[in-house]
Amino acid sequence: MKLQKPYISHKKNSLAKINPIWRPNPGSQELFLSCPYLEVLYEGTRGPGKTDALLMDFAQHVGVGFGQHWRGILFREEYPQLEDVIAKSKRWFFQIFPGAKFNEGDYFWAFPKGERLYFRHMKRRDDYWKYHGHEYPWMGWEELTAWANSGCYDDMKACNRSSYEGMPRKIRSTANPYGKGHGWVKGYFIDPAPAGVPIENDDGQKRVRIRGVYSENIHLTKADPDYIKNLTSNPDPMKRRAWLFADWSIVAGGALDELWVPEKHILQPFEIPKNWQVDRSFDWGSSKPFSVGWWAESDGRQVEIKGLGGKKWPKGTLFRIAEFYGWNGLANQGCKMLATNVAKRIVEIEKSFPFRVNPGPADSSIYQAENGVCIADDMLRAGVRWTEADKSPGSRATGLERLRQRLQASLEFHLEEPGLFVFDTCRHFIRTVPGLPRDAKKPDDVDTEAEDHVYDETRYRIMARKLTSTSQEFLI
Repeated sequence: MKLQKPYISHKKNSLAKINPIWRPNPGSQELFLSCPYLEVLYEGTRGPGKTDALLMDFAQHVGVGFGQHWRGILFREEYPQLEDVIAKSKRWFFQIFPGAKFNEGDYFWAFPKGERLYFRHMKRRDDYWKYHGHEYPWMGWEELTAWANSGCYDDMKACNRSSYEGMPRKIRSTANPYGKGHGWVKGYFIDPAPAGVPIENDDGQKRVRIRGVYSENIHLTKADPDYIKNLTSNPDPMKRRAWLFADWSIVAGGALDELWVPEKHILQPFEIPKNWQVDRSFDWGSSKPFSVGWWAESDGRQVEIKGLGGKKWPKGTLFRIAEFYGWNGLANQGCKMLATNVAKRIVEIEKSFPFRVNPGPADSSIYQAENGVCIADDMLRAGVRWTEADKSPGSRATGLERLRQRLQASLEFHLEEPGLFVFDTCRHFIRTVPGLPRDAKKPDDVDTEAEDHVYDETRYRIMARKLTSTSQEFLI
């Protein structure tokens, strides 16, 4: 990526050429303002000046000839969260653009040549319909990890357009690893490529992430020498790793934060002992993903496992050994596969196993008949049988607590209670479950707006009644 040095200044001020009102810090701020790609995430530690850079990315196109066609919209999840970014915009825009006015009643900037920048909140995906048909060639998302899933971000892309020839189109975001949307932001921007390396979207456009660190912000470190000490003193180790080191490997803002330890809970696949039973669990989805998980359950006897040696796992300890996830490659979006075809694929997968699979719990919605059609019956005709999952009142809170108990038990070197482990091949469990956020209104449950489908079928399996068989029948 070519490094340029853009700056914002009031051109009528002769001193601006020598001492511009706002100049980006060398490094990540410069890269962010000069980046040519459609989608850019400015991520990193606390303090490099991400919010200022976000505002100036819009401002650098004000007064250059686009006039009223240059329109931008900057989102936070809720209106009160906009206060800081609005305050920062006032600090700069009144100086940079004499004659610019801020509408206190409707939260927007009107610039002398007709450009406008709106500050808006967007909490739910349905909020998109407030903007359907609008044109915003510039779109900003402040603290992208504040959104539990990608729904709002994805839908608003339809408004990132302009009928004015030659108008740049930009979607710009800021983020720190800590937040309830950690998982989907990590999957979309962080995991596919290192910082600065572009990722090609399905439509041929490109997205990229740019990393900033607090040490680049010489103004902050000079004005507030205790800033880093304050971050270091935070008692939450996950926040310290996120805010000081931009560590995306953390489990952030979730219901399982302090209990999920990848080094403990993730295992390399091993041969399933013949005296263990194997079954599966299922959460149905069409426009949303469906999830199938296969589970091996220990019988409490000591077994010799390659790589782990001889070990006695408490009876009932669960191992997630395989999964089948129905998505279209985008977070929390399903592939709309017919239930019959899902069942046929399950049968194909299980033919490759050296053991038989017992029917396990499935989302009770598959038993509901609609126009004479029942998903459970369709799957049964294709050769896959299920038992009905426990979705009784209180089962969601109980399921979360039991999962937490199992993860806690798995942290001990010598397990005293049944634990839960995951094979490293189960990437969708690892991607979606550890970072699930709590529901803000029901803290004993996870946020159902998040990508919780693997979690749900895991919960069904943990809550399932014990099977009567105590050993697994293996194929010869």
